[in-house]
Amino acid sequence: MTTPVVGRQTPGMALRRSVALALVAVALTACGSQRGGAADGAGAARSATPTYSSPPTPKCAQSTATPTALPSSPSPSASDTAGERQDGPGDAPPNYADNHAYRMQASLSAEQQASGQASAELILAELAKVRKEGGSGEFGVFGDERVEAALRRVGCGEKHGVSVGNGYYAVYTGVVCVSGRVTKDELTGEVHGVYAEPQPGEGPCVENRGGH
Repeated sequence: MTTPVVGRQTPGMALRRSVALALVAVALTACGSQRGGAADGAGAARSATPTYSSPPTPKCAQSTATPTALPSSPSPSASDTAGERQDGPGDAPPNYADNHAYRMQASLSAEQQASGQASAELILAELAKVRKEGGSGEFGVFGDERVEAALRRVGCGEKHGVSVGNGYYAVYTGVVCVSGRVTKDELTGEVHGVYAEPQPGEGPCVENRGGH
């Protein structure tokens, strides 16, 4: 009588076991690929969603004072701007809004608007000193270096996207944009969000002068 050996496998049993393990491995791999593909698809969908982001710059022209009314009307929100541009001129093509979306400004919260107004007051106070000192040049425009120096007095420099030229100024305070004109006969300040696609090389607060 032959005594059976415990644990010994016949060639047929070993083959069936190998095939079973292979099928399990394939199933697990397929499942993992499906989950990964779904995640990748969701990530792609999220990345395709348009968002506004402010550059990671330090803050400038910050004040704890309660802001008062500015000498210029507040800017419209991004949604308001989009609505206006969607209407566009009477003879505008159907894709007018899409072609001009790059000029949209990010909308501002109430806190950001208040912070921006306080910053604008500080900036306008320094620019008013430039006008009081006089010495404007052609067309009542002050030298760029004088306007830049006024902005530096409230802590706004090159790292804040300062753009100055031909009586125009724009600066990113780290919270909002403040832009306007400073000439012999004019001083304005507007608080608004960064542009979706600003003018290249001129900071986030200068409207793109190009086209799509």
